[in-house]
Amino acid sequence: MKPLHRHLVNTSRKVLCTAALAASLTTAAVATTPSTADAGESEPSPDSPQATDRGDARLDLPAPLADPQVPPTTTAPGGASGIPGTALDAYKRAELSVAAALPGCKLPWQLLAGIGRVESVHASGYGLKPDGSTDKPIRGPRLDGNGFAEVRDTDQGEWDADTSYDRAVGPMQFIPSTWKKWGADGNGDTKRDPNNIYDAALGAGLYLCAGDRDLSDPAALDRAILSYNNSREYVNTVLGYMKQYKDGGVSEIPNPPVGNYPTPPVTGTLPTPTPPRQPVTRPTPNPTPAPSKPATPTTPAKPTTPPAEPSKPTTPTTPTTPTTPTTPTTPTTPPAATLAKVELVGASGITAEAGSAFTAAPKVKALLSDGKPAKNQVVVFVVGDDTTGATRFGTSDSLVVRTDDQGIAAAPGLKAGLKAGTFTLRATAYGSVNEYTVTFKGTVTAAPVVLARKGTEQLDVVVGKSLTGVELFATAAGQPVTGLKTTAGLVEKDEAGKWQPVKPEAAAKGPYFKGGKDGAEKLTVIEPAATGADGKLVLPELFTAPETLPGTYHLRILTAEGVALVLEVKVTAAPAPQA
Repeated sequence: MKPLHRHLVNTSRKVLCTAALAASLTTAAVATTPSTADAGESEPSPDSPQATDRGDARLDLPAPLADPQVPPTTTAPGGASGIPGTALDAYKRAELSVAAALPGCKLPWQLLAGIGRVESVHASGYGLKPDGSTDKPIRGPRLDGNGFAEVRDTDQGEWDADTSYDRAVGPMQFIPSTWKKWGADGNGDTKRDPNNIYDAALGAGLYLCAGDRDLSDPAALDRAILSYNNSREYVNTVLGYMKQYKDGGVSEIPNPPVGNYPTPPVTGTLPTPTPPRQPVTRPTPNPTPAPSKPATPTTPAKPTTPPAEPSKPTTPTTPTTPTTPTTPTTPTTPPAATLAKVELVGASGITAEAGSAFTAAPKVKALLSDGKPAKNQVVVFVVGDDTTGATRFGTSDSLVVRTDDQGIAAAPGLKAGLKAGTFTLRATAYGSVNEYTVTFKGTVTAAPVVLARKGTEQLDVVVGKSLTGVELFATAAGQPVTGLKTTAGLVEKDEAGKWQPVKPEAAAKGPYFKGGKDGAEKLTVIEPAATGADGKLVLPELFTAPETLPGTYHLRILTAEGVALVLEVKVTAAPAPQA
């Protein structure tokens, strides 16, 4: 695949494919404010191959699985709310990923579901697997100009197995040339496969958001769908399903198996008739024999022993009714354990100093319905309600990770914003039916202010002259501190070695600031102007009088939080006048 030179495409792929949804799934999605694409560069146009009449990818499916007629925009046919679990997860995950990369787009997962429903019935009938792939490839009609637009081969048959013409491929029906520009890795396996519903859903989301679109604007939404397929009927159908999913809710259904549908015969061959049954020849019964002549009876012999008295007949026992043998029951397969719970590991509160990293990574544990750890479960961490000046994972407010063998997911790399405040960190895992969320309460404390003087030269002043242009800089966590208020005053050490304001008798013979009306008042403490956007603080002019005693004095700049910087000021005697 050739590298892309389009800013938005590169940004989106960097964000979603090599970061949040990369193979490791441990690096945050990296997204700043995306720039507007150049005209004709990232904005799909209605006359692009993707927007041509591509036919029906489901021509090989029976009528019950194919799309019925859809009324324009307002309603969708019954049964539209059932979405296979893997497809539903793919749409929702794509919404999260696009929101992290392009928050201004406001892509709803229901839009992706509407397109997936129209294009492939969410890959139903093709054997949708939990990893997003399908047992049966999904390929649209050959775009050879025969009933459809003509699109010559652009992928050497890599995706559509056709080296002469293109076909739309996968559950979201991408033209190969479009996939080359907008393909994405939506399941973190480092591949970009249009036949995988996770990859296809994410690619479709990026494509629909091209050109910095805001899909909450109906006109922008209309243009986005037209750029996918330039057909008013198509737009109305997608919007109908989208509205159905938003207003009527969604019921998750199991992934349908691959369909084994009989292929209709090419010609109407009549079935071969069954040969007639041959008559059965029955044997002729024997005729009744003629009566024989009776034999002459013989005289019976006289018995020598009297016959024994016959025994009394025994009462016959009532025969037991035979029991009907029970049909052996087919053992039922216990249902597979599903995600049932996400819980915090450790404290629910996390704290760090402004501008510093959180020392302990927030952790959660995912559990299955049988109580066992949910291994390899995707967990999405998202920073929200942030008043800290951007607490982030790198440069993103979200991070996608997977649980380990103990069902634990950790979110490393969280760095506090540059000012004191609070935020909420939400950790969400998506089960087959429900989503499970736990929250951390984040607190960012103010970083200590550092005051430093620009330059290292000694502060010298001659008696009778003034000291001007002394600049200080206030920073916290390496960043300028704006609006910092301080006091500047002359100090001296007490017996315990602590800095204290100078005593009145010493102040009368030392350097001073001017104050009061017309600057007639001599001050040993003054409040300089607050620091600017660059953190710079310029000290007021420090004066000396002819009676000022030469020597070393100390000027302390002090913040309200007690941060202090003490500067040495050396006052030297004025040179003697030359004769």
